[in-house]
Amino acid sequence: MKSQTEYLRFNVPARMGFVNITGEVERVVGESGVREGLVLVNAMHITASVFINDNESGLHEDYKRWLEDLAPFDPSPDRYHHNRTGEDNGDAHHKRQIMGREVVVAITDGRLDFGPWEQIFYGEFDGRRSKRVLVKVIGE
Repeated sequence: MKSQTEYLRFNVPARMGFVNITGEVERVVGESGVREGLVLVNAMHITASVFINDNESGLHEDYKRWLEDLAPFDPSPDRYHHNRTGEDNGDAHHKRQIMGREVVVAITDGRLDFGPWEQIFYGEFDGRRSKRVLVKVIGE
């Protein structure tokens, strides 16, 4: 069995944003030499997410509005008890929980085995600092 691990780094300048990382994951899969297997893509921070969906800007704006409605940014300790620790990112933890921590994608014949329109995205909910995403490829 072959395996390869790589860490992608991101520093999103906005508090919330989405980055299409499909090409970078495809690159890691290609470099691994794995023809049949799986790739795990995992946000390594509790205020960031990795998810699969369509690369459509209107959908991404809808996500931002929806997430802000569900868990609005509020730095005060009144809304989020987490902010009583001195942090101001209680909302970001909730947004990450909704959007998910990781994705696993099948590798078939050396390529990501996606359905129509599927792409992999990094979701940032407490930006303006460096964060990592783990890409772990395993297979034959």
